[in-house]
Amino acid sequence: MNIMVTKKSEKKFKGRYPLIQKEDLLDVPKSFSAEWIDFVDSKGQFIATGYLGEQNKGIGWLVNWQGCMDSSFLESLFVKAKNHRVAYENNESTTAYRLFNGEGDGLGGLIIDRYDDFAVFSWYNETLYQKKEEIIQAFRKSWPEIKGAYEKIRFSFHSLPESQKLFGSDAPEPLLVYENGVTYATYLNDGLMTGIFLDQKEVRGRLIEGIVAGKTVLNMFSYTGAFSVASAMGGSATTTSVDLAKRSLPKTKEQFEMNHLAVENQKIVVMDVFDYFKYAARKQLYYDVIILDPPSFARNKKKVFSVAKHYGDLVKDSVDILKKEGLLVASTNAANISLEKYKKMIVQSLEEKRVRYQFKETYQLPSDFKTNKHFEEGNYLKVFFIEIEK
Repeated sequence: MNIMVTKKSEKKFKGRYPLIQKEDLLDVPKSFSAEWIDFVDSKGQFIATGYLGEQNKGIGWLVNWQGCMDSSFLESLFVKAKNHRVAYENNESTTAYRLFNGEGDGLGGLIIDRYDDFAVFSWYNETLYQKKEEIIQAFRKSWPEIKGAYEKIRFSFHSLPESQKLFGSDAPEPLLVYENGVTYATYLNDGLMTGIFLDQKEVRGRLIEGIVAGKTVLNMFSYTGAFSVASAMGGSATTTSVDLAKRSLPKTKEQFEMNHLAVENQKIVVMDVFDYFKYAARKQLYYDVIILDPPSFARNKKKVFSVAKHYGDLVKDSVDILKKEGLLVASTNAANISLEKYKKMIVQSLEEKRVRYQFKETYQLPSDFKTNKHFEEGNYLKVFFIEIEK
């Protein structure tokens, strides 16, 4: 099957840009076939093979600019992906990392993470999901050591559970994994989340190295407290973890216990982050280090939060409860905001607060989250370590 792209989109696709939007096609089919499709230019000349599949970004992906899509092509993608991660495979102090990162590894719409001897597949559209048998077959040839796998359905499909067993043995609950020598409890079949965001491993590694040693740390939007545990392992005086989700309390407690850290030395608060800023200001609670890693979009009963609109407010609120000389760890996974724009937003807020500041360190995705140089928005993670003097 051939589909023609618009004249306007030809250049970017010939330049190996992989993501297809509706406006890139001359005619968008009424329903999407599960077949591989050849995309052609206005002269009918072949550009690349790919597929159409509705997902939260775009309607499909270009995959192979050489043409043929067969099982040996999929196997070659997995072999390349495995070779790229040899350093992780040989590192006993980190047993959880990304095995296959969608378009970064050549197949947009599929992500595979490793948790010790188990894998978690995330499917982002129905088309790839329909090809799962051939994809799993190709995967198992490259990673025969994986004992079992689970899958997360990240597209809307009424009759599928969001998480279920895919193949092999059952993973223990919790499944303990290591990252930079720290233990984290993960749950592979508990909704869409597993208990840890693997893209932050280098930032947590920096905290473990001792940059927060002897300091008081406030971890906002703390989820299961992974940044707090890393800070405590790096010698912080105390940590305070704040998240609105009720389950964040037992989950965070569990992460501390897994590392034999006394939970009573740490504070875990179930509260809206914006309310906590007000509470801390009122109680005159000040911190040496504040970690700000909100979801790119969130909604609770009182308000809607988006990084693009409200991150600056978080920065200003943080300045109010930082000590005279403090460290702000500013982080976002919002793909629609460039590194430059994100930095600009933060600078603007710091300027408004009339403080002195210095951007000391910058982190983006670690090497296991392989990115595609033709697709900049795929490198979504942006983290700054900023020294602030009031």
